Amino acid sequence: MPSELMQSLSREKIVAIIRGISAESGNNTAKALADGGIVFLEVTLNTDGALDMISRFRADYEGRLRIGAGTVLDLGQAKEAVAAGAEYIISPNLDEEVIYYGVEQGIEVWPGTMTPTEIVRAYKAGASAVKVFPMGSLGINYLKEIRAPLNHIPMVATGGVNLQNINSVLDAGAVAVGLGGNLIDKQLVKDGKFEELRNLAQAFVSEVQGAKTI
Repeated sequence: MPSELMQSLSREKIVAIIRGISAESGNNTAKALADGGIVFLEVTLNTDGALDMISRFRADYEGRLRIGAGTVLDLGQAKEAVAAGAEYIISPNLDEEVIYYGVEQGIEVWPGTMTPTEIVRAYKAGASAVKVFPMGSLGINYLKEIRAPLNHIPMVATGGVNLQNINSVLDAGAVAVGLGGNLIDKQLVKDGKFEELRNLAQAFVSEVQGAKTI
C-alpha cells in the first residue's frame, strides 16, 4: 500500500522546484504557488537560505503545501533537511546512505536515477519513487521504454517538462513531474509578478487535473 504522501503525489502530479531565488521572494513565491493549486513544493539545498525556507514554509503552509528538500547530495545534507522539517528528500543522484536514513526516519526519498540499473538499485534500497533525470535530454520515448519492464516503480520525470508536453510525460508512465524554471520563472519572481506566477501554476494544475478549478 503506497504511503499517504505517495498517494497524494500521484493525485497532484506536480512537484514545483524552488531553486536559486532570494529568501525575500521565497514567501511570495510559495504563496503564489499555493494559491495556484500547487501542493508539492521542493526547495533545493543549493538555494541560499534553503533550510530556513523549508522550516518557514512548513510552519506557514501546514495542511496546504507538502514541503520537501531538493538537491540533497549526501547523508549530511539529508540530516539537515530533515531537521529543518522536510517531508521528503529529492536528489539528482543515487546515494543509498540517504535512502537508508530516510527509511529509518520515516521520510520519503526520491533519488535521481537515469539507467534501469540505478532505478532498480534505488527501489531495492527503499526509495518509494525515483526521479528520472535529466528528462529533457533523455526524452519521452526513453521513459516509455524503461516503464515497460519497470512499471512497478513510481517515477517522477524531471527536466524539460513544460505546459505543452506535461500530459505526454504523464501518459508515458510518470507518476508525477518535477517542474523548475518552466513553472517558477525566475524573471517573474525577480520582477515581483506573483500574480502571473499564480496564473502559470493554475495553468499547469488545470492541465494535469483536466481543468480542475481552484
